Amino acid sequence: MASLTVRRLDEGLKKALRLRAARSGRSVEDEVRTILRSAVAESPRDARTSAREQRTPPSPPPTPSRRVLLVIGGGIAAYKSLDLIRRLKERGLALRCILTRAATHFVTPLAAGALVGERVFTDLFDPAHEFDVGHIRLARETDLAVVAPATADLLAKLAGGHADDLATAVLLATEAKILLAPAMNPRMWAHRATQRNLARLLADGAALVGPNEGEMAEAGERGPGRMAEPVEIADAVMRLLAERVAPVLANTRVLVTSGPTHEPIDPVRYIANRSSGKQGHAIAHAAARAGADVILVSGPVNLPDPPGVTTVHVETARDMLRAVERALPVDVAIFAAAVADWRVDNAGRQKMKKIPGGEAPTLALKENPDILASVARRTAQRPRLVIGFAAETENITANARAKLARKGCDWIVANDVSPHTGVMGGDRNRVSLVTADGVEAWPLQSKEEVAAKLIARIADTLAVPA
Repeated sequence: MASLTVRRLDEGLKKALRLRAARSGRSVEDEVRTILRSAVAESPRDARTSAREQRTPPSPPPTPSRRVLLVIGGGIAAYKSLDLIRRLKERGLALRCILTRAATHFVTPLAAGALVGERVFTDLFDPAHEFDVGHIRLARETDLAVVAPATADLLAKLAGGHADDLATAVLLATEAKILLAPAMNPRMWAHRATQRNLARLLADGAALVGPNEGEMAEAGERGPGRMAEPVEIADAVMRLLAERVAPVLANTRVLVTSGPTHEPIDPVRYIANRSSGKQGHAIAHAAARAGADVILVSGPVNLPDPPGVTTVHVETARDMLRAVERALPVDVAIFAAAVADWRVDNAGRQKMKKIPGGEAPTLALKENPDILASVARRTAQRPRLVIGFAAETENITANARAKLARKGCDWIVANDVSPHTGVMGGDRNRVSLVTADGVEAWPLQSKEEVAAKLIARIADTLAVPA
């Protein structure tokens, strides 16, 4: 029996079932299962037991502590979701599945249900399921919701708070974390509407895995938009579930800097670095998810403030230093910002005009304050962990080791930001963690995954007494 359906019950019995289920903390369906197990398991000897023993139902079997709801959207990548079901089941997760109406054109409820091991859900107005508000139970009885593939249409509906089918109604009603695995044509992915919807969802607390870059289903189409591979999504699921049950940085105060600084040449022009702020913002978000009290000092970026984080917006390196000093004391300071090394000493109060004859104006440059070194070398209010970033284009490890010694910090996160890597402004990163004990190379992964791994390493270190 793939699923249990309760129907054709009188209202009095339905009410009694709901009350009994509420007292036991189970859904109506699970309560009926418990009653049926008790009846089937009763032996002749059981029938001779006392009336008191007969009235005491047996303890329900243990249920998996990690429950995942998989929402399959209507895109060609839906075929990958069948493999994702298998990989999630291999990891011991309790799984339920919703197919959107469009998804049923690519995979069938029968195929998905056979892999899940129970019926899959497709209809918001299913009379067999909705008599006890089934979509609300689906929303409540899960620890994590995964949308794979998350089509452009689904992202737009979720960002707008729509609830016109079962999938969107459940996702709007759930308090669980939502993991999005986007999949769509590269032009759809790059469209401003899609990016606006995605930014809104991330600001609301959704997590992201992918999309990857590669060939599309359409002939001759290539670019970002391929759904992450099932093993990548399954790994992201396990990380998010681990974060959910382990607030590893509770009672910890974390400072993060992010983005570039803008050093004005005049009221119109400025000197800056090519930093999007994605890595720093991801670190701040990951620290907040791990239970930390997070202060993010951000230079000018086109990103929403991470949820659960106190964000201070600055423009110049000197602004950033003042904001950092005001945030102290903290337990951990992570300097991911790409601070401009120099500023213009003679910045114009008015826009500089071109000089006749083509002669370029002379700009006198002055070195900016070294924010990382100033905090790392403090004798008072020095954080227990001071972590810097080294964005390099050559001799990555050697330059990072030298920076570690020169700045006096505890760790350096080093990465290659050469133009061919796509790291600056991109969504993926390959870093090495450089410490006094050595160098640890991490694989290419999303910036969210880098952030989660760094926060986990910080938590492990702080757990050891100083």
